[in-house]
Amino acid sequence: MSKQGFSEFEKQAMKERAQELRRDASQKKNPLADLLEKIAAMPEDEAYLAAQLHELVQQNAPQLQPKTWYGMPAYANQEGKVVLFFQPATKFKARYSTLGFNDSALLDMGKMWPTAYALCSWDADIARQVAVLIRKAVTEKA
Repeated sequence: MSKQGFSEFEKQAMKERAQELRRDASQKKNPLADLLEKIAAMPEDEAYLAAQLHELVQQNAPQLQPKTWYGMPAYANQEGKVVLFFQPATKFKARYSTLGFNDSALLDMGKMWPTAYALCSWDADIARQVAVLIRKAVTEKA
């Protein structure tokens, strides 16, 4: 059996993450500027989705800190743990962009719940659904 290595996309994502960590260590990083730079570099349709998501996060969870994570726009809690991220389709030559939530998101719903959503377009209905998810992801359980 031959051993399979990482794909070129995975290697690139790891390199980007390493660069982010080095920038973090230097304390000269502007996380919001880095995030906005990543969005600006995306193809127009993906940049629109990412920008709309960014606006919703600012409106619904202003306590989350913008940053880049593995070269993708992401938002972290006070402890620096990524709560949610946007994965553009072109980054991994995927069919759709993804809105993902990490385990620091408070989306728990019993024994199983979704943590990733395909984003193919943006309209008022999608914005409402995503806003609910964002608010739930940062709301402490009583």
